[in-house]
Amino acid sequence: MADTATTRHEARMLIDGKLIDGENGTFTNVNPATEEVLGEVADASRADMHRAIDAARRAFDDTDWSMNRAFRKRCLEQLQAALEAEREELREELISEVGCPRSLTHGPQLDAPLSNALSYPARLIDEFPWEIDLGDAIVEVTHQRAWRQVWHEPVGVVGAIVPWNFPFEVTLNKLGQALATGNTVVVKPAPDTPFNATRLGRLILERTDIPPGVVNFVTASDHLVGEELTLSPKVDLISFTGSTAVGKRIMEKGAATMKRLFLELGGKSATIVLEDADLAVACRSGIGPCVHAGQGCAIPTRMLLPRSRYAEGVAILRNMYENIVPGDPQDISSLCGPVISAKQRERVVGYIQKGIDEGATLLVGGTSPPAGRDKGFYVSPTLFVDVDNAMTIAQEEIFGPVLVVIPFDDEDDAVRIANDSVYGLAGNVISGSVEHSLAVARRVRTGSIGVNGAAAYGSDLPFGGYKASGIGRQNGHAGFRQYLETKSVAHPGY
Repeated sequence: MADTATTRHEARMLIDGKLIDGENGTFTNVNPATEEVLGEVADASRADMHRAIDAARRAFDDTDWSMNRAFRKRCLEQLQAALEAEREELREELISEVGCPRSLTHGPQLDAPLSNALSYPARLIDEFPWEIDLGDAIVEVTHQRAWRQVWHEPVGVVGAIVPWNFPFEVTLNKLGQALATGNTVVVKPAPDTPFNATRLGRLILERTDIPPGVVNFVTASDHLVGEELTLSPKVDLISFTGSTAVGKRIMEKGAATMKRLFLELGGKSATIVLEDADLAVACRSGIGPCVHAGQGCAIPTRMLLPRSRYAEGVAILRNMYENIVPGDPQDISSLCGPVISAKQRERVVGYIQKGIDEGATLLVGGTSPPAGRDKGFYVSPTLFVDVDNAMTIAQEEIFGPVLVVIPFDDEDDAVRIANDSVYGLAGNVISGSVEHSLAVARRVRTGSIGVNGAAAYGSDLPFGGYKASGIGRQNGHAGFRQYLETKSVAHPGY
Protein backbone atom coordinates (compact mmCIF):
# COMPACT_ATOMS: atom_id res chain seq x y z
CA MET A 1 0.00 0.00 0.00
CA ALA A 2 1.31 3.43 -0.95
CA ASP A 3 1.90 6.06 1.68
CA THR A 4 -0.91 8.56 1.19
CA ALA A 5 1.11 11.23 2.95
CA THR A 6 3.55 11.26 0.04
CA THR A 7 0.90 11.52 -2.66
CA ARG A 8 1.52 14.68 -4.65
CA HIS A 9 -1.66 16.71 -5.10
CA GLU A 10 -1.76 19.37 -7.79
CA ALA A 11 -3.42 22.54 -6.50
CA ARG A 12 -3.42 24.45 -9.79
CA MET A 13 -5.75 24.09 -12.76
CA LEU A 14 -4.80 23.80 -16.42
CA ILE A 15 -6.09 26.64 -18.59
CA ASP A 16 -4.68 27.46 -22.03
CA GLY A 17 -1.56 25.39 -21.55
CA LYS A 18 -0.61 26.78 -18.13
CA LEU A 19 -1.12 25.64 -14.54
CA ILE A 20 -2.68 28.62 -12.81
CA ASP A 21 -4.28 29.69 -9.54
CA GLY A 22 -7.93 30.66 -9.26
CA GLU A 23 -9.16 34.22 -9.10
CA ASN A 24 -11.19 33.31 -6.01
CA GLY A 25 -8.19 31.89 -4.16
CA THR A 26 -8.50 28.28 -3.03
CA PHE A 27 -10.99 25.91 -1.48
CA THR A 28 -10.45 22.90 0.76
CA ASN A 29 -10.59 19.26 -0.29
CA VAL A 30 -11.69 16.95 2.54
CA ASN A 31 -11.32 13.20 3.04
CA PRO A 32 -14.89 11.89 3.51
CA ALA A 33 -13.70 8.89 5.53
CA THR A 34 -11.81 10.92 8.14
CA GLU A 35 -13.01 14.53 7.68
CA GLU A 36 -9.34 15.52 7.52
CA VAL A 37 -8.14 18.20 5.12
CA LEU A 38 -6.33 16.78 2.10
CA GLY A 39 -5.21 20.13 0.77
CA GLU A 40 -6.21 23.26 -1.08
CA VAL A 41 -7.11 23.60 -4.75
CA ALA A 42 -7.59 26.53 -7.12
CA ASP A 43 -11.00 28.18 -6.80
CA ALA A 44 -11.97 29.52 -10.21
CA SER A 45 -14.17 32.51 -10.91
CA ARG A 46 -16.58 32.86 -13.79
CA ALA A 47 -13.92 34.93 -15.53
CA ASP A 48 -11.52 31.97 -15.19
CA MET A 49 -14.13 29.75 -16.82
CA HIS A 50 -14.48 32.14 -19.74
CA ARG A 51 -10.70 32.18 -20.18
CA ALA A 52 -10.84 28.41 -20.48
CA ILE A 53 -13.75 28.57 -22.95
CA ASP A 54 -11.91 31.14 -25.08
CA ALA A 55 -8.78 28.97 -25.06
CA ALA A 56 -10.74 25.92 -26.19
CA ARG A 57 -12.44 27.94 -28.91
CA ARG A 58 -9.12 29.23 -30.25
CA ALA A 59 -7.56 25.78 -30.14
CA PHE A 60 -10.43 24.37 -32.18
CA ASP A 61 -10.71 27.22 -34.68
CA ASP A 62 -7.06 28.17 -35.17
CA THR A 63 -5.07 24.91 -34.98
CA ASP A 64 -5.17 21.67 -36.95
CA TRP A 65 -6.20 19.62 -33.89
CA SER A 66 -9.62 18.86 -35.38
CA MET A 67 -8.09 17.63 -38.65
CA ASN A 68 -4.91 15.82 -37.62
CA ARG A 69 -6.04 12.35 -36.63
CA ALA A 70 -2.58 10.81 -36.39
CA PHE A 71 -1.47 13.57 -34.02
CA ARG A 72 -4.54 13.10 -31.84
CA LYS A 73 -3.88 9.38 -31.58
CA ARG A 74 -0.27 9.98 -30.55
CA CYS A 75 -1.36 12.48 -27.88
CA LEU A 76 -3.87 10.02 -26.43
CA GLU A 77 -1.17 7.35 -26.31
CA GLN A 78 1.12 9.80 -24.50
CA LEU A 79 -1.58 10.56 -21.93
CA GLN A 80 -2.17 6.84 -21.44
CA ALA A 81 1.52 6.31 -20.69
CA ALA A 82 1.62 9.28 -18.32
CA LEU A 83 -1.34 7.97 -16.33
CA GLU A 84 0.14 4.47 -16.21
CA ALA A 85 3.30 5.94 -14.68
CA GLU A 86 1.30 7.50 -11.82
CA ARG A 87 -1.31 4.77 -11.45
CA GLU A 88 -0.57 4.01 -7.80
CA GLU A 89 -0.41 7.67 -6.74
CA LEU A 90 -3.73 8.18 -8.49
CA ARG A 91 -5.17 5.14 -6.71
CA GLU A 92 -4.31 6.62 -3.30
CA GLU A 93 -5.65 9.99 -4.35
CA LEU A 94 -8.99 8.54 -5.40
CA ILE A 95 -9.38 6.55 -2.20
CA SER A 96 -8.67 9.61 -0.07
CA GLU A 97 -10.78 12.21 -1.90
CA VAL A 98 -13.66 10.05 -3.18
CA GLY A 99 -13.84 7.72 -0.17
CA CYS A 100 -14.15 4.79 -2.58
CA PRO A 101 -13.15 1.34 -1.32
CA ARG A 102 -9.65 0.27 -2.37
CA SER A 103 -11.11 -2.85 -3.99
CA LEU A 104 -13.19 -0.67 -6.32
CA THR A 105 -10.07 1.06 -7.66
CA HIS A 106 -9.09 -2.29 -9.12
CA GLY A 107 -12.28 -2.06 -11.17
CA PRO A 108 -14.41 0.88 -12.33
CA GLN A 109 -12.84 3.61 -10.19
CA LEU A 110 -9.39 3.34 -11.80
CA ASP A 111 -8.03 0.20 -13.43
CA ALA A 112 -10.97 -0.45 -15.77
CA PRO A 113 -11.08 3.03 -17.33
CA LEU A 114 -7.30 3.25 -17.37
CA SER A 115 -7.19 0.05 -19.42
CA ASN A 116 -9.53 1.19 -22.21
CA ALA A 117 -11.14 4.64 -21.83
CA LEU A 118 -8.35 6.23 -23.90
CA SER A 119 -7.12 3.24 -25.90
CA TYR A 120 -10.53 2.29 -27.30
CA PRO A 121 -11.34 5.69 -28.85
CA ALA A 122 -7.70 6.01 -29.96
CA ARG A 123 -8.16 2.78 -31.89
CA LEU A 124 -11.41 4.07 -33.39
CA ILE A 125 -9.48 6.99 -34.91
CA ASP A 126 -8.10 4.51 -37.45
CA GLU A 127 -11.22 2.32 -37.73
CA PHE A 128 -14.07 4.83 -37.83
CA PRO A 129 -15.67 5.64 -41.24
CA TRP A 130 -14.94 9.38 -41.26
CA GLU A 131 -15.99 9.70 -44.90
CA ILE A 132 -18.55 7.43 -46.55
CA ASP A 133 -18.93 7.27 -50.33
CA LEU A 134 -22.51 6.73 -51.51
CA GLY A 135 -21.53 6.72 -55.16
CA ASP A 136 -22.87 8.82 -57.99
CA ALA A 137 -26.53 9.37 -58.85
CA ILE A 138 -28.83 11.71 -60.72
CA VAL A 139 -29.98 14.32 -58.22
CA GLU A 140 -33.68 14.94 -58.74
CA VAL A 141 -33.49 18.61 -57.77
CA THR A 142 -30.91 19.53 -60.44
CA HIS A 143 -31.26 16.55 -62.82
CA GLN A 144 -27.45 16.41 -62.81
CA ARG A 145 -25.18 13.57 -61.85
CA ALA A 146 -23.28 14.10 -58.58
CA TRP A 147 -20.93 12.10 -56.42
CA ARG A 148 -22.33 11.89 -52.88
CA GLN A 149 -20.47 11.53 -49.60
CA VAL A 150 -21.14 11.71 -45.88
CA TRP A 151 -18.47 13.33 -43.74
CA HIS A 152 -18.19 13.11 -39.95
CA GLU A 153 -16.62 16.16 -38.31
CA PRO A 154 -16.04 17.19 -34.68
CA VAL A 155 -18.75 19.21 -32.95
CA GLY A 156 -16.31 21.86 -31.65
CA VAL A 157 -15.89 22.92 -28.03
CA VAL A 158 -17.17 20.41 -25.48
CA GLY A 159 -18.08 21.37 -21.93
CA ALA A 160 -17.60 18.26 -19.77
CA ILE A 161 -19.23 18.39 -16.34
CA VAL A 162 -18.18 15.56 -14.04
CA PRO A 163 -19.73 14.12 -10.83
CA TRP A 164 -17.95 13.12 -7.64
CA ASN A 165 -18.91 9.46 -7.37
CA PHE A 166 -16.70 8.00 -10.16
CA PRO A 167 -14.77 11.12 -11.16
CA PHE A 168 -11.74 9.62 -12.88
CA GLU A 169 -13.75 7.07 -14.83
CA VAL A 170 -16.26 9.64 -16.06
CA THR A 171 -13.59 12.23 -16.89
CA LEU A 172 -11.44 9.78 -18.83
CA ASN A 173 -14.36 8.41 -20.82
CA LYS A 174 -15.44 11.93 -21.77
CA LEU A 175 -11.91 13.03 -22.65
CA GLY A 176 -11.08 9.91 -24.66
CA GLN A 177 -14.06 10.19 -26.95
CA ALA A 178 -14.14 13.99 -27.24
CA LEU A 179 -10.42 14.27 -28.05
CA ALA A 180 -10.31 11.28 -30.39
CA THR A 181 -13.08 12.84 -32.47
CA GLY A 182 -11.18 16.14 -32.75
CA ASN A 183 -12.97 18.35 -30.25
CA THR A 184 -11.46 20.65 -27.64
CA VAL A 185 -12.65 20.35 -24.06
CA VAL A 186 -13.29 22.34 -20.91
CA VAL A 187 -13.69 20.02 -17.90
CA LYS A 188 -15.56 21.17 -14.79
CA PRO A 189 -14.83 18.65 -12.00
CA ALA A 190 -17.06 18.29 -8.96
CA PRO A 191 -15.89 20.48 -6.04
CA ASP A 192 -15.76 17.40 -3.79
CA THR A 193 -13.18 15.55 -5.94
CA PRO A 194 -10.86 17.98 -7.74
CA PHE A 195 -7.42 16.41 -7.31
CA ASN A 196 -7.76 13.62 -9.89
CA ALA A 197 -8.68 16.33 -12.42
CA THR A 198 -5.81 18.68 -11.57
CA ARG A 199 -3.45 15.69 -11.78
CA LEU A 200 -4.74 15.01 -15.28
CA GLY A 201 -4.10 18.65 -16.16
CA ARG A 202 -0.51 18.49 -14.91
CA LEU A 203 0.18 15.28 -16.82
CA ILE A 204 -1.28 16.71 -20.03
CA LEU A 205 1.00 19.73 -19.70
CA GLU A 206 4.15 17.89 -18.65
CA ARG A 207 4.01 14.65 -20.61
CA THR A 208 1.98 15.10 -23.77
CA ASP A 209 2.09 17.19 -26.93
CA ILE A 210 -1.57 18.21 -26.57
CA PRO A 211 -1.59 21.88 -27.66
CA PRO A 212 -2.54 24.71 -25.28
CA GLY A 213 -6.28 25.15 -24.99
CA VAL A 214 -7.23 21.71 -26.31
CA VAL A 215 -7.92 20.51 -22.74
CA ASN A 216 -8.72 22.80 -19.83
CA PHE A 217 -9.71 22.00 -16.24
CA VAL A 218 -11.65 24.55 -14.20
CA THR A 219 -11.94 23.73 -10.49
CA ALA A 220 -14.39 25.82 -8.48
CA SER A 221 -16.24 25.61 -5.20
CA ASP A 222 -19.27 27.27 -6.83
CA HIS A 223 -21.30 24.86 -8.95
CA LEU A 224 -22.67 27.76 -10.98
CA VAL A 225 -19.24 28.44 -12.44
CA GLY A 226 -19.91 25.33 -14.48
CA GLU A 227 -23.16 26.80 -15.75
CA GLU A 228 -21.15 29.27 -17.82
CA LEU A 229 -20.41 26.31 -20.11
CA THR A 230 -24.12 25.88 -20.72
CA LEU A 231 -24.73 29.59 -21.28
CA SER A 232 -21.77 30.37 -23.53
CA PRO A 233 -22.42 30.46 -27.30
CA LYS A 234 -18.77 29.45 -27.78
CA VAL A 235 -19.47 25.98 -26.34
CA ASP A 236 -21.05 23.58 -28.84
CA LEU A 237 -21.86 20.52 -26.73
CA ILE A 238 -22.41 19.79 -23.04
CA SER A 239 -21.38 16.32 -21.86
CA PHE A 240 -22.88 16.00 -18.39
CA THR A 241 -23.03 13.15 -15.90
CA GLY A 242 -25.02 13.82 -12.76
CA SER A 243 -28.50 14.28 -11.38
CA THR A 244 -31.66 14.50 -13.45
CA ALA A 245 -32.54 17.81 -11.80
CA VAL A 246 -29.32 19.41 -13.03
CA GLY A 247 -29.71 17.73 -16.42
CA LYS A 248 -33.08 19.40 -16.84
CA ARG A 249 -31.57 22.76 -15.94
CA ILE A 250 -28.82 22.26 -18.54
CA MET A 251 -31.45 21.47 -21.19
CA GLU A 252 -33.39 24.59 -20.29
CA LYS A 253 -30.40 26.95 -20.10
CA GLY A 254 -28.74 25.47 -23.18
CA ALA A 255 -31.79 25.90 -25.39
CA ALA A 256 -30.96 29.55 -26.07
CA THR A 257 -27.77 28.55 -27.91
CA MET A 258 -29.09 25.23 -29.30
CA LYS A 259 -26.58 23.19 -27.32
CA ARG A 260 -25.89 19.65 -28.38
CA LEU A 261 -26.31 17.48 -25.29
CA PHE A 262 -25.13 14.23 -23.79
CA LEU A 263 -26.83 13.74 -20.44
CA GLU A 264 -26.17 10.65 -18.32
CA LEU A 265 -28.50 11.15 -15.40
CA GLY A 266 -30.09 9.38 -12.45
CA GLY A 267 -31.47 5.91 -12.01
CA LYS A 268 -33.63 3.75 -9.80
CA SER A 269 -32.66 0.41 -11.23
CA ALA A 270 -34.51 -2.78 -10.40
CA THR A 271 -33.32 -6.36 -10.09
CA ILE A 272 -36.10 -8.76 -11.07
CA VAL A 273 -35.64 -12.18 -9.45
CA LEU A 274 -37.92 -14.62 -11.24
CA GLU A 275 -39.57 -17.56 -9.57
CA ASP A 276 -37.29 -20.19 -11.12
CA ALA A 277 -34.08 -18.45 -10.00
CA ASP A 278 -31.58 -19.87 -7.54
CA LEU A 279 -32.66 -17.49 -4.78
CA ALA A 280 -29.47 -17.73 -2.72
CA VAL A 281 -27.40 -16.75 -5.75
CA ALA A 282 -29.85 -14.15 -7.04
CA CYS A 283 -30.07 -12.32 -3.72
CA ARG A 284 -26.31 -11.71 -3.76
CA SER A 285 -27.00 -8.87 -6.20
CA GLY A 286 -28.80 -7.17 -3.33
CA ILE A 287 -25.40 -6.19 -2.01
CA GLY A 288 -25.14 -3.62 -4.82
CA PRO A 289 -26.32 -0.59 -2.79
CA CYS A 290 -23.61 -1.27 -0.22
CA VAL A 291 -20.81 -1.02 -2.79
CA HIS A 292 -19.27 2.47 -2.59
CA ALA A 293 -22.11 3.28 -0.15
CA GLY A 294 -24.62 3.14 -2.98
CA GLN A 295 -23.14 6.12 -4.81
CA GLY A 296 -23.66 4.92 -8.35
CA CYS A 297 -26.35 5.87 -10.85
CA ALA A 298 -26.69 2.33 -12.21
CA ILE A 299 -26.62 0.50 -8.87
CA PRO A 300 -29.76 -1.69 -8.54
CA THR A 301 -31.53 -0.21 -5.50
CA ARG A 302 -34.89 -1.95 -5.97
CA MET A 303 -35.09 -5.73 -5.60
CA LEU A 304 -38.25 -7.38 -6.89
CA LEU A 305 -38.97 -10.82 -5.40
CA PRO A 306 -41.82 -13.22 -6.30
CA ARG A 307 -44.46 -13.19 -3.61
CA SER A 308 -44.32 -16.98 -3.43
CA ARG A 309 -40.66 -16.83 -2.34
CA TYR A 310 -40.65 -13.42 -0.71
CA ALA A 311 -40.10 -14.51 2.91
CA GLU A 312 -37.23 -16.77 1.86
CA GLY A 313 -35.54 -13.97 -0.10
CA VAL A 314 -35.99 -11.43 2.67
CA ALA A 315 -34.33 -13.79 5.16
CA ILE A 316 -31.30 -14.12 2.87
CA LEU A 317 -31.05 -10.36 2.40
CA ARG A 318 -31.45 -9.68 6.11
CA ASN A 319 -28.59 -11.99 6.98
CA MET A 320 -26.45 -10.32 4.30
CA TYR A 321 -27.15 -6.75 5.47
CA GLU A 322 -26.65 -7.56 9.14
CA ASN A 323 -23.12 -8.70 8.30
CA ILE A 324 -22.02 -5.71 6.19
CA VAL A 325 -20.02 -3.29 8.29
CA PRO A 326 -19.03 0.12 6.88
CA GLY A 327 -15.27 0.30 6.87
CA ASP A 328 -12.15 2.28 6.15
CA PRO A 329 -11.88 2.58 2.35
CA GLN A 330 -8.11 2.10 2.66
CA ASP A 331 -8.77 -1.48 3.80
CA ILE A 332 -8.89 -3.89 0.85
CA SER A 333 -11.64 -5.87 2.61
CA SER A 334 -13.98 -2.88 2.91
CA LEU A 335 -16.98 -2.83 0.61
CA CYS A 336 -19.01 0.06 2.01
CA GLY A 337 -17.14 3.27 2.71
CA PRO A 338 -18.48 6.74 3.51
CA VAL A 339 -20.77 8.91 1.44
CA ILE A 340 -19.06 11.96 -0.03
CA SER A 341 -20.05 14.70 2.43
CA ALA A 342 -22.03 15.67 5.49
CA LYS A 343 -24.67 17.13 3.18
CA GLN A 344 -25.04 13.84 1.33
CA ARG A 345 -25.25 11.92 4.62
CA GLU A 346 -28.08 14.19 5.76
CA ARG A 347 -29.86 13.63 2.45
CA VAL A 348 -29.62 9.83 2.73
CA VAL A 349 -30.73 9.82 6.36
CA GLY A 350 -33.68 11.99 5.35
CA TYR A 351 -34.76 9.40 2.81
CA ILE A 352 -34.46 6.61 5.37
CA GLN A 353 -36.72 8.57 7.74
CA LYS A 354 -39.13 9.15 4.85
CA GLY A 355 -39.32 5.40 4.29
CA ILE A 356 -40.15 4.83 7.94
CA ASP A 357 -42.75 7.59 7.89
CA GLU A 358 -44.45 6.19 4.78
CA GLY A 359 -44.84 2.74 6.35
CA ALA A 360 -42.07 0.61 4.87
CA THR A 361 -40.60 -2.00 7.22
CA LEU A 362 -37.06 -1.07 8.29
CA LEU A 363 -35.38 -4.44 8.73
CA VAL A 364 -31.69 -3.48 9.02
CA GLY A 365 -29.87 -0.18 9.48
CA GLY A 366 -31.53 3.16 10.04
CA THR A 367 -30.80 6.78 10.73
CA SER A 368 -28.18 6.32 13.47
CA PRO A 369 -24.46 6.42 12.53
CA PRO A 370 -22.72 3.04 12.30
CA ALA A 371 -21.11 1.90 15.52
CA GLY A 372 -17.51 3.04 15.91
CA ARG A 373 -17.69 5.60 13.10
CA ASP A 374 -17.50 8.89 14.97
CA LYS A 375 -15.50 10.49 12.17
CA GLY A 376 -16.33 10.35 8.50
CA PHE A 377 -19.60 10.59 6.61
CA TYR A 378 -20.86 7.05 7.14
CA VAL A 379 -24.37 5.64 6.78
CA SER A 380 -25.36 2.16 7.95
CA PRO A 381 -26.34 -0.27 5.17
CA THR A 382 -30.13 -0.13 5.29
CA LEU A 383 -32.70 -2.72 4.20
CA PHE A 384 -36.38 -1.88 3.72
CA VAL A 385 -38.94 -4.60 3.02
CA ASP A 386 -42.69 -4.64 2.35
CA VAL A 387 -42.17 -1.59 0.16
CA ASP A 388 -44.86 -0.30 -2.18
CA ASN A 389 -43.38 0.93 -5.45
CA ALA A 390 -45.30 4.21 -5.04
CA MET A 391 -43.30 5.09 -1.91
CA THR A 392 -40.67 7.83 -2.10
CA ILE A 393 -37.82 5.42 -1.33
CA ALA A 394 -38.88 3.29 -4.33
CA GLN A 395 -39.26 6.21 -6.73
CA GLU A 396 -36.45 8.67 -5.96
CA GLU A 397 -32.71 8.23 -6.29
CA ILE A 398 -31.25 8.07 -2.77
CA PHE A 399 -27.55 7.67 -3.65
CA GLY A 400 -26.80 5.89 -0.41
CA PRO A 401 -26.55 2.31 0.95
CA VAL A 402 -30.30 1.65 0.91
CA LEU A 403 -32.06 -1.33 -0.71
CA VAL A 404 -35.85 -1.54 -1.02
CA VAL A 405 -37.48 -4.94 -1.51
CA ILE A 406 -40.80 -5.19 -3.33
CA PRO A 407 -42.97 -8.28 -3.86
CA PHE A 408 -44.59 -9.12 -7.22
CA ASP A 409 -47.34 -11.54 -8.23
CA ASP A 410 -46.18 -12.74 -11.66
CA GLU A 411 -43.80 -11.76 -14.46
CA ASP A 412 -46.19 -9.20 -15.90
CA ASP A 413 -46.44 -7.58 -12.49
CA ALA A 414 -42.64 -7.60 -12.12
CA VAL A 415 -42.14 -5.87 -15.47
CA ARG A 416 -44.87 -3.35 -14.61
CA ILE A 417 -43.17 -2.47 -11.31
CA ALA A 418 -39.70 -2.26 -12.86
CA ASN A 419 -40.98 0.10 -15.57
CA ASP A 420 -43.09 2.15 -13.15
CA SER A 421 -40.37 4.77 -12.70
CA VAL A 422 -39.41 8.07 -14.27
CA TYR A 423 -35.95 6.54 -14.69
CA GLY A 424 -34.67 3.93 -17.12
CA LEU A 425 -30.92 3.62 -16.71
CA ALA A 426 -30.07 0.03 -15.82
CA GLY A 427 -31.39 -3.16 -14.29
CA ASN A 428 -31.02 -6.90 -13.90
CA VAL A 429 -33.08 -9.99 -14.58
CA ILE A 430 -32.23 -13.30 -12.91
CA SER A 431 -33.89 -16.66 -13.59
CA GLY A 432 -33.11 -20.32 -14.04
CA SER A 433 -32.14 -19.88 -17.68
CA VAL A 434 -30.56 -17.24 -19.90
CA GLU A 435 -33.40 -17.57 -22.43
CA HIS A 436 -36.03 -16.90 -19.77
CA SER A 437 -34.18 -13.88 -18.45
CA LEU A 438 -33.57 -12.46 -21.93
CA ALA A 439 -37.27 -12.70 -22.73
CA VAL A 440 -38.14 -10.63 -19.67
CA ALA A 441 -35.20 -8.26 -20.20
CA ARG A 442 -36.61 -7.26 -23.60
CA ARG A 443 -39.66 -5.86 -21.80
CA VAL A 444 -37.73 -3.69 -19.32
CA ARG A 445 -37.33 -0.07 -20.46
CA THR A 446 -33.72 0.65 -19.56
CA GLY A 447 -30.55 1.69 -21.39
CA SER A 448 -28.58 -1.30 -20.09
CA ILE A 449 -29.50 -4.54 -18.39
CA GLY A 450 -27.59 -7.44 -16.90
CA VAL A 451 -28.86 -10.97 -17.30
CA ASN A 452 -28.16 -13.78 -14.82
CA GLY A 453 -25.27 -11.98 -13.14
CA ALA A 454 -23.55 -10.50 -16.21
CA ALA A 455 -22.65 -6.80 -16.19
CA ALA A 456 -23.25 -4.54 -19.20
CA TYR A 457 -20.04 -2.51 -18.86
CA GLY A 458 -17.10 -1.57 -21.08
CA SER A 459 -15.67 1.21 -23.22
CA ASP A 460 -16.99 -0.48 -26.37
CA LEU A 461 -20.51 -0.80 -24.93
CA PRO A 462 -22.87 2.22 -25.06
CA PHE A 463 -24.07 3.39 -21.65
CA GLY A 464 -26.98 5.73 -21.00
CA GLY A 465 -30.64 5.78 -20.19
CA TYR A 466 -34.24 5.90 -21.29
CA LYS A 467 -36.74 8.46 -20.00
CA ALA A 468 -35.45 10.76 -17.25
CA SER A 469 -32.16 8.87 -17.12
CA GLY A 470 -30.76 10.93 -19.94
CA ILE A 471 -30.06 11.65 -23.59
CA GLY A 472 -27.35 10.00 -25.67
CA ARG A 473 -24.81 7.34 -24.84
CA GLN A 474 -21.31 7.21 -23.43
CA ASN A 475 -18.81 4.77 -24.98
CA GLY A 476 -18.97 2.48 -27.96
CA HIS A 477 -19.59 3.67 -31.51
CA ALA A 478 -22.75 5.43 -30.31
CA GLY A 479 -20.78 7.47 -27.81
CA PHE A 480 -18.06 8.25 -30.33
CA ARG A 481 -20.63 9.54 -32.84
CA GLN A 482 -22.30 11.89 -30.37
CA TYR A 483 -19.16 14.07 -30.40
CA LEU A 484 -19.44 14.38 -34.19
CA GLU A 485 -21.55 16.36 -36.63
CA THR A 486 -22.68 14.84 -39.94
CA LYS A 487 -22.18 16.69 -43.22
CA SER A 488 -23.71 15.59 -46.52
CA VAL A 489 -21.56 16.45 -49.57
CA ALA A 490 -22.22 16.39 -53.32
CA HIS A 491 -19.66 17.17 -56.03
CA PRO A 492 -19.32 16.59 -59.80
CA GLY A 493 -16.82 13.77 -59.39
CA TYR A 494 -13.07 13.38 -59.48
